[in-house]
Amino acid sequence: MVDRVGIGFIGCGNISAAYLKAARGFPILDVRGVADLNTAAAEARAAEFGLKAMTVEELLADPSVEIVVNLTIPKAHVEVGLRAVAAGKHVHSEKPLGIATAEAKQLVEAAKARGVRLGAAPDTLFGGAQQTSRKLVDEGAIGTPLGGTAFFMCPGHERWHPNPGFYYLDGGGPMLDMGPYYVTSLVNLLGPVESVAGIATKLRDERLVTSEPLKGTKIPVEVATHVAGTMKFVSGAVVSIAMSFDVPRHQHSPIELYGSEASLLVPDPNHFGGEIMLATASEDWKAVATEHAYADGNYRVIGVADMADAIRNRRPHRASGELAYHVLEVMEAFQRSSDSGRHVTIESRPERPAPLPVGPGIFS
Repeated sequence: MVDRVGIGFIGCGNISAAYLKAARGFPILDVRGVADLNTAAAEARAAEFGLKAMTVEELLADPSVEIVVNLTIPKAHVEVGLRAVAAGKHVHSEKPLGIATAEAKQLVEAAKARGVRLGAAPDTLFGGAQQTSRKLVDEGAIGTPLGGTAFFMCPGHERWHPNPGFYYLDGGGPMLDMGPYYVTSLVNLLGPVESVAGIATKLRDERLVTSEPLKGTKIPVEVATHVAGTMKFVSGAVVSIAMSFDVPRHQHSPIELYGSEASLLVPDPNHFGGEIMLATASEDWKAVATEHAYADGNYRVIGVADMADAIRNRRPHRASGELAYHVLEVMEAFQRSSDSGRHVTIESRPERPAPLPVGPGIFS
C-alpha cells in the first residue's frame, strides 16, 4: 500500500490546472486542498478538480499538508515559501526559485535551518527524452563534451497569455521565464556552471497585448527581452545561449551538444518527450530511441512526486533547492555581465541530480 504524502497548492493561476491534472497520475500524492489570495480563483479550481478550497492560512495550518506547492507569481515565490517553511512544511516552488539570488538565499537557508526540504521547477528534467539524453552523455556517446547551444526565441507571450503583464516586469523576461528549462537541462547534462558572459537588451518600452481578454492593452516593459551569452561549465564545456521575446521566427534546435566523438540534439526542455538525434563526423543524423518513462505526456508535478518519494524513503530529492538556486545564480549573471562588461564567476556548485533508472515509471 502506498504511504501517501499530503500536498497543498498555493496559487490557482494558469499553470495550476496542469499540476492538478498531472497529480492524479501519481498515487503517492494526496492533494489536500488549494488556496489563493483570490478566493474566487481557489474556489473555481477546487470545484474543477473536486478539491477543498482553503485560505492560505488554513492550508499552512493543516497538519495533513506535508508539502506546499507554491504556484504564485515569481515575485511572491520567496515570500510564500518562507511562510510555508516557517509553518514546518516542505516546499516545491514554481520556477524560478526567486527573482534574485539575495532573496532566494534566504529561502534556502531558512529551509535548512527548519529542517524541511526545498525544491523547485522545472521538473521536465525527469522527462524520458531528457533522461535518455543524460544517459547518452554519461555513457560517452558524444565523447568528451566540448560545447553546445541553447535557444528559446519567440515574439512574446502577449500573443497568447490571458494576463501577460508580469512577464515584462521585474522578475519576468525571457531568461527568468524560459531560461530555467534550458539551464536546468544543461546542468543535468553537463554539471554545474563555472562562469557566464552575457549581453541583455530591450527592444521596446511597452508591448501591445493581442490575446484575450486584454487585447489592445499596452503593457510596460521593465526588463531585458533579448538575452544572449556564453556559459563555461566546470567540466570545461562551453555553451552559447539566447533567450528572447523579440524574435519572429528561427530555425535553431532547442539544445545541441557537441562532443569529441559526436553531436547530440536534445529535445525542447519545456516538454517531457521529443526526438533525440545523434550524428558523428562520418554518419548523418539518426534518431535515438527514448529508453526512459515519462516521455508521452505532461507530468508537470513529477518533481513533487519525487520529493514525496524521497521523504518516505529518506533519500535526496532531485529537483532540489540547491539546483534551483544555482540555475537562478546563472540566469542572474547574464544581466550582471551585461551591466559590468565582465565575465561573472558562479559561486554555487550543486550536485547533478541523480539520473532516473531505465524502464517503467518509478513514482507511479
